[in-house]
Amino acid sequence: MAKTEAENKLALLKRNTVDVVADRVRELQESGELHLPANYSAENAMKSAWLALQSTVDKQKRPVLNVCTHNSIANALLDMVVQGLNPAKQQCYFIAYGDTLVCHRSYFGSMALVRRIYPDADIWYGVVYEGDDFEYTIERGRKTVVKHVQRIENVQPDRIVGAYCVIEPGNDRLPHTETMTIDQIKRAWQQGQTYRVSGNGVHQKFSDQMAAKTVINRACKAIINSSSDDYLLLYHAGRSDEVRDEVELAEEIAVNANAEVIDVADEALEEPQDAKREGPARGPGDAAAPPQEAQQLPLEGGPDF
Repeated sequence: MAKTEAENKLALLKRNTVDVVADRVRELQESGELHLPANYSAENAMKSAWLALQSTVDKQKRPVLNVCTHNSIANALLDMVVQGLNPAKQQCYFIAYGDTLVCHRSYFGSMALVRRIYPDADIWYGVVYEGDDFEYTIERGRKTVVKHVQRIENVQPDRIVGAYCVIEPGNDRLPHTETMTIDQIKRAWQQGQTYRVSGNGVHQKFSDQMAAKTVINRACKAIINSSSDDYLLLYHAGRSDEVRDEVELAEEIAVNANAEVIDVADEALEEPQDAKREGPARGPGDAAAPPQEAQQLPLEGGPDF
């Protein structure tokens, strides 16, 4: 009997989240507001996400489907679909912040999104160690990697001094280059839930991979936020960061004030009123119009920081 009740509860939750999102996606596609990649199946992605969510837990090891609001679950799924991501391909993962579920892009997802914007994009990157001969120039604020010569004996996790990523959009568009020092990288890691300065987790065991993933995400975010004229895409690409920051700020205020955790209101499962507005096409150097309500690398499937 208990099993039947649990199954009924899960089925009801699926109807109130997955099915609602599926209907919303169809509406957006039929109205011409949402254009998904030709090889992307929103239905398959949501099936994969639903399976993943059933085994996803929060920091207290509680199932997120039990602790997160239906509205935040539906919004996380919608964020995933609008960006054309699939958890089965390790392009995104779900994290609970209090009772709010957020869909985070992995570095795989960030690169997939860049290639959705620029189908011919080439992305390459590297980690810089002490003793490497690494040079880059800056002209009119644009960085260009000139040289990176590395000796195999330099490649040691405790000797990382930085990392870089170059995105070449193709079609004669100028490349975008991001460089980060190890201090900048570690500050980015500190924004995640899994990093501990004195810990012995993936950041310490696989520092080179984590450094590369962090700079890749940063470079991709710059392209995503400045190069797409798809307002709906930009809104959902940035929404997860906004929700996470709001919840973490509320929790920090609550802890510092020695009070109860402040609840952050769930966003409605709908786009901003001006989501249908069409803006002029933008290039890599032009700033995208920021959404009104929303202003970015684990080992497989974990947090990007």
